[in-house]
Amino acid sequence: MDNNNTLFTIAVFAENHVGLLNQLSIIFTRRCLNIESVSASQCSIPGVHKITITCYSNRTIMEKVISQIEKRIDVIKAFLYTDSEIVYQEVALYKVPTARLLDEEHLEEIIRRHNARILEITRDNTIIEKTGHYDETQALFEELIRYDIRQFVRSGRVTITKSPHELVDRFLTDQEERKRRIHD
Repeated sequence: MDNNNTLFTIAVFAENHVGLLNQLSIIFTRRCLNIESVSASQCSIPGVHKITITCYSNRTIMEKVISQIEKRIDVIKAFLYTDSEIVYQEVALYKVPTARLLDEEHLEEIIRRHNARILEITRDNTIIEKTGHYDETQALFEELIRYDIRQFVRSGRVTITKSPHELVDRFLTDQEERKRRIHD
């Protein structure tokens, strides 16, 4: 990663059709850009899914990526954001041996200090959840390493804009108005 690069978040609103994620991935691959994280889910608009992708690059290149993404048939609209324009979180899960949790007094202290929570305790393992930004989930991981982490996984970023209006809603409203003007 170049020091001039910024972590950008791309929000892609699209119909949920087979192969779209592959098409989006190819756009990044052609430009030798590495996708840092990806998440996808339904959004507030019925029938529309939101794909959130993070990538380090510069604004000029990312604007070209957005332009290419929007040329895909299934894509309704794509938006480019920096961290200051969005509210975002990730979820991380950690599996540690239950015996370590019971025997190591500092382990419970670490969990509390990081505002993590225990999701499940079995005889063999304890599952811990931490929601936060990358550096927060990573900091907990680094502290838990000495307690024999058996598994670790982190989700992709989920985001909501700080804008008072959902930009894709505004875009769709503008499109409907254009259609009406053309037909009138």
